[in-house]
Amino acid sequence: MATTTIGPLIPVAANPRSQNGSQRFPADHPILSFLDEHNTLTTADLKRIHARMLRFDLLRHPYAASRLLTSFALSPSRNLPYALRLFDQIPHPNLYSWNILIRSLASSPLPYLSLHLFSRMLTSSPHSPDRFTFPFVIKAAAELEMLGEGSALHGLVIKSPFHSDVFILNSLVHFYAVCGCLDLSRQVFDFIPQKDVVSWNSMITALVRADRCNDALELFKAMEQSGFAPNDVTMVSLLSACGKKGNLELGWWMHSYIKQNGIKQCLILNNAILDMYAKCGSSADASLLFNSMKKKDSISWTTMLVAYAKSFEFDAARRVFDEMPHRDTAVWNALISGYEQNGRPKDALAAFNELRDVAKLEPDELTFVAALSACSQLCALESGKRIHSHLKSNSFVLNYHLATALIDMYSKCGDLENAVEVFRSVNKRDVFVWSSMIAGLAMHGRGMEAMDLFKEMQVAKVKPNHVTFTNILSACSHAGLVEEGRMYFTKMLPLYGIAPQIEHYGCMADILGRAGRLEEARELIKSMPFQPPASAWGALLGACVVHGDVLLGELACHKLLELEPRNDGAYVLLSNLYAKAGRWEDVGRLRKSMRDQGLKKEPGCSSMEVDGVIHEFLVGDASHPLSERIYKKLEEMTERLKAVGYEANRTQLLQNVEDEVGKEHALSLHSEKLAIAYGLISVRETMAIRINKNLRICEDCHSVGKLISDVYGREILIRDRYRFHHFKQGRCSCKDYW
Repeated sequence: MATTTIGPLIPVAANPRSQNGSQRFPADHPILSFLDEHNTLTTADLKRIHARMLRFDLLRHPYAASRLLTSFALSPSRNLPYALRLFDQIPHPNLYSWNILIRSLASSPLPYLSLHLFSRMLTSSPHSPDRFTFPFVIKAAAELEMLGEGSALHGLVIKSPFHSDVFILNSLVHFYAVCGCLDLSRQVFDFIPQKDVVSWNSMITALVRADRCNDALELFKAMEQSGFAPNDVTMVSLLSACGKKGNLELGWWMHSYIKQNGIKQCLILNNAILDMYAKCGSSADASLLFNSMKKKDSISWTTMLVAYAKSFEFDAARRVFDEMPHRDTAVWNALISGYEQNGRPKDALAAFNELRDVAKLEPDELTFVAALSACSQLCALESGKRIHSHLKSNSFVLNYHLATALIDMYSKCGDLENAVEVFRSVNKRDVFVWSSMIAGLAMHGRGMEAMDLFKEMQVAKVKPNHVTFTNILSACSHAGLVEEGRMYFTKMLPLYGIAPQIEHYGCMADILGRAGRLEEARELIKSMPFQPPASAWGALLGACVVHGDVLLGELACHKLLELEPRNDGAYVLLSNLYAKAGRWEDVGRLRKSMRDQGLKKEPGCSSMEVDGVIHEFLVGDASHPLSERIYKKLEEMTERLKAVGYEANRTQLLQNVEDEVGKEHALSLHSEKLAIAYGLISVRETMAIRINKNLRICEDCHSVGKLISDVYGREILIRDRYRFHHFKQGRCSCKDYW
């Protein structure tokens, strides 16, 4: 039989008839044989084959048409738009053709087309769905999280001959879990008459993803008791559960179980073990596994980097980064986020600049979010504005994540006006965008505006979550809005369906404590439906310091230290309380107790950004290159303040200094005063001096901030651990309520 070729490699019969002249059956046609033998054909090759099949009228044969459709829909060079057009040319597509296209569309970026094709199949095809059709279309519904459509598919399954098919029921277990209906997912799982390993794996994975790790582990035990041997997929899910729980001992057991039961340690499983060790904080175990792995991919390297960063082994993290065979933007993101999330924001910004200026890579959304978070931590407004400018000039769309990061950055850098501008510029705002703006108003003491924004959020029909209420209660706390805070707290569950959690009780205790209602705060803490957390006792202790209640302060400190015996902040707060009461022997006793336990007070540190450079000051710091000028300015400040009646607040000292001059000198060396002095000599008079303080500002420094803003005519913004203090014309935005 004579043949021709389509291109250099594709033989095609010139005549579809056999040697005896009869019509050749399509199944053994050379074109179809060629398609069976070659799965790496290009789209151009397939189009040429399509043309030849049209010439020989092969597409009217359902089998022949389905073979070509399979190549366009599922091959490495698949072309779905062309496959759809081809499908419409088939006069009588068989069920296989319908299933192939439904399957391919379900895994495409447009899974809703799979549902549309399925609907078309039901209405205009002689074929009924089979055991292969349902899993594919259910997968499409899962991708789109379309609960109604998926439930309707479930109804069709129940009415079909395949209502007990394990393959279909497994897909329904996954579908309901993805849609957040874990109870329905479990009901389907329990209904499966003959479960397979995939059934168990699907349900275990669903529980882990829903953060029901204990339930997942219980199901794992039931799986073993039912005689099913877990495989690598099972263990990947269980290792994820261990990582989420942070349970290293369980993780060790899981790793040992894998070895003892001969479960093949493929790359995916090894990466899961590595990730578990990283999340459990064991960089040593992660390193042992990493070094023993014969095969590694970018996930392996990145996970090891993250493990070191979480363990604060930053030199090791950077070494892993430098040794990586390939560093793309995702790897840089891991390094930047590793620094940013583990207390090294300066290094995060340095790595961000290195990514752009040295590696010449383009940051993506995750890069910008991490860099903006680093700016937030450092109060680095100039750097944050440059990043925002880059986003604008490169036409980045402000999605929820970027909008939230920008609002947070501007709020925490003291530029509330720009934060509001970003918020108003976002067309679609999710609950986190709203909550971030409420938090920004809260930290600046604008409680009434925060409440107005919360009302606006309700008008926009955005449902608040537990974060929203934490922020609105914080706003009430900073603004002294006691009754308003109580109202929101009591309405959380009945009106919004959100049960108050630990953080909400802590906020409420803070609201009452700051307002001097110390006994009410104590009773609230005692009435908590769970063990009162350290944060609640800490809030009460802080309030006792402000209002001078020594007895209740001692009780709060005792409770706090029961929960966190090495909490240096508890000792410092009680020392403050004793110092204010003049009980210096008790101050000395506490300081000795701290020394005996090896505890040290966290040193006060104030930082500020000038011309893109972060400058840091510790108490009594003399390491700055301009130290001599700073101390001269500090002396000048002191003299000018004394001239307008300033007297140092000596109750802020944590030790009994006999010499009055010594007391004054000790107070003058606080880090925020050094930062203010540096700001006066380095920041243009038209600009505000912005300072970030790691601890709560003391009363003396607060008084100095107000006076300097008046005497020098400068705006000073100090962000301490809890809120912003905006000093202007001798007044503070907190109205001396903090």
